[in-house]
Amino acid sequence: MSSAAIPESAIDAAPYYLPVGDEVEIFLSAYEQRLPVLLKGPTGCGKTRFVEYMTWRLFRGEGASEARRAVTTPLQTVACHEDLSATDLVGRFLLQGEETVWQDGPLSRSVKEGAICYLDEIVEARKDSTVLIHSLTDHRRILPVEKQGLILEAHEGFLLVISYNPGYQNVLKDLKPSTRQRFIAIDFDYPGEEKEAEVIAHESGVETGIARSLALLGAKIRNLKHHGFDEGVSTRLLVYAAQLIVSGVGAVRSCDVAISRAVSDDPEVSRAISELVSTLFADE
Repeated sequence: MSSAAIPESAIDAAPYYLPVGDEVEIFLSAYEQRLPVLLKGPTGCGKTRFVEYMTWRLFRGEGASEARRAVTTPLQTVACHEDLSATDLVGRFLLQGEETVWQDGPLSRSVKEGAICYLDEIVEARKDSTVLIHSLTDHRRILPVEKQGLILEAHEGFLLVISYNPGYQNVLKDLKPSTRQRFIAIDFDYPGEEKEAEVIAHESGVETGIARSLALLGAKIRNLKHHGFDEGVSTRLLVYAAQLIVSGVGAVRSCDVAISRAVSDDPEVSRAISELVSTLFADE
């Protein structure tokens, strides 16, 4: 397996996901029509969990066909980075003893088996990797494998999903129109306070009152308009703080290490967050 791929389980148990809009219905409709999907949203807002949940719904949930249930690994996740090449995605020849054998990459495996391939933070990948997926996103649904001299036709169950964080895009790392306009796009953001508190409580086991305080803290931090701190704090970090609290670390200290020190190295930003934490958790 390529080092770019993240091994996935069979996803037999339903991952926890709390919908915040019509994203579930849109994804189901997109899969029915085999429309490639682009997920846009800030770091730690639930894009990857959403893909895991939808994979379970489609391949393991009620109504999943026998053919889909037979797919051993229905989700191939690739964490894109600047060194990710087309070879990492498609596959390569490897030496095994005295023999040369072909090893499929995560994209090839998904195409052959009829799985979902999720390219996380696609703008971080090299341009040759991005161009490679174009033929899978239109009526052709094919994947050229130049090193083998093959053209793979995508399995009927295959779907390509990509994601990126618009908050970090720049001139050098942006999604070209030629790529963007091959996908339907679903926008993600951090949930409202009530739903975020529900997520924090579920994921960490922290009591409801503290979960609500952490969700309020998240909302207040995101309202800070500060240079270099436009995005705020992720739901993921709020859950981390809650998990530390559950383990016995004080609330203020938990927020300090999981939030204040994690989101920024700017002393003024850290000070502003610490003041919010002290206000919300004065009795903790």
